[in-house]
Amino acid sequence: MSPAIPDRVLRELGRTEGDADSLGLLVRDQDTRRLVLLRALLDAASAAPTTVCPPPLLDRLREDWALLEAAERADRAAVRTVLFHPMVGPWAQRLLSGLAATTAPTPELRADLAHLSALAAAAAIRAALPCAARLAPREGLLSLPTLGAVRTGPGPVELAYPGGEVTIRPTGAPLLSVRALPDGTMCSADPRWLPVLTLSAVLPGAGPVPLDDLDPYRARGTGLERQGLSGATHLDDSERKAWNESWSGVEPMLRVGGEHRLTEAAVLLRCLVPLGPPPGSGPTGRSTAHCSGTRREAFGAVLSSRPATPAYFASTLVHELQHTKLAALGTLVPLHHEDATPRHFAPWRPDPRPFDGLLQGAYSHLALADYWQRFALGARRVTHCDLAWAEHARSRRQVGAVLPVLAASAALTTEGRVLVNEMITVYHRLEDSPPPAGHLARAEAYVSTAKVIWQQRNGSPRS
Repeated sequence: MSPAIPDRVLRELGRTEGDADSLGLLVRDQDTRRLVLLRALLDAASAAPTTVCPPPLLDRLREDWALLEAAERADRAAVRTVLFHPMVGPWAQRLLSGLAATTAPTPELRADLAHLSALAAAAAIRAALPCAARLAPREGLLSLPTLGAVRTGPGPVELAYPGGEVTIRPTGAPLLSVRALPDGTMCSADPRWLPVLTLSAVLPGAGPVPLDDLDPYRARGTGLERQGLSGATHLDDSERKAWNESWSGVEPMLRVGGEHRLTEAAVLLRCLVPLGPPPGSGPTGRSTAHCSGTRREAFGAVLSSRPATPAYFASTLVHELQHTKLAALGTLVPLHHEDATPRHFAPWRPDPRPFDGLLQGAYSHLALADYWQRFALGARRVTHCDLAWAEHARSRRQVGAVLPVLAASAALTTEGRVLVNEMITVYHRLEDSPPPAGHLARAEAYVSTAKVIWQQRNGSPRS
């Protein structure tokens, strides 16, 4: 067994569980990797040829880095709120890739480099460190990550923070003032200022959850449409209110799924990114369907359209946070040595999946099966109970269709074998409280039909 992950922790995670200490191990590893990635940016910029990173751009990057260091000396925790924001990951990886190019800097690379100035300014403001900066807006919006954004024109923006209040002067527009509040949020009477909406903490002592519809990197480079997801969206006041109302019912729904579901949301969830209505939901977006996803490089972020009910909101978090959890575990310790060839049947996808995608999907659907079973057993209304049993039966049957493939793999590592064995244990434990027979039959028919359609499109599954 790898010393990186104790056996007790691995078995907990294999059961799709994990207490605060176990999940904290994953969080600390991801945070350390984020700091290493950020340091790699400075090294890559310094090593890049002048054709890629000309001296003026490198000098600006070093100035921004110096401001980050000064802010961290002033208030380390405040600065790391910015540096560990999920969307810093996609930005940093994108910039690192751009700095490895051999051609002259593109407009996109210049914009990515300029974003460090906004990050450094946001960190300094959070640390209550006076600063001044000349910032570049993007698509009519100047984003200060984790704080908010300003509607502005295309020209540069002058920012000054002597302490307490930020003054922002867009090119050719009146100055606006934004006040920094003790809780780390910012407010302004000027309608051009757009604050980041924060949702209440999942548990007492945990931080509030940002609903981030402002960060320029929240969906950049994801190819959401190719994955069947809608695009990231900006929310108006009524939509923000609707999200807040939906969120208010999530905590009791997570609690129905077990205390561990509350714990993983409190420990792992760092922001929600709102997506538009799901594809095919109609012009009004009124549909019980929703879409959601995660990004490996954006640890702690869940991208989602607004679920129809608090129960589905909770199930979305259960589903997506398993992806977050398993991706972090797989980064810490290898779980298998299978290749990335997409060849496996998965009842939840129309396309062939690589082994890792099959493992990810089975893991998240196993957690869903457990959540919906607990919901059904605790439901007081017949309609809620019936819906939960239907969701449970389908998720469990989907997992059952792929567990044999996972268990038969000779490429599982020792850790991967432990993980899969624990998944199998949970799968069989769910049999102790079976759903009504009608739901089992419908779930079986659903998966069988999905396999027939899949084979018509893709041929027979290959092991």
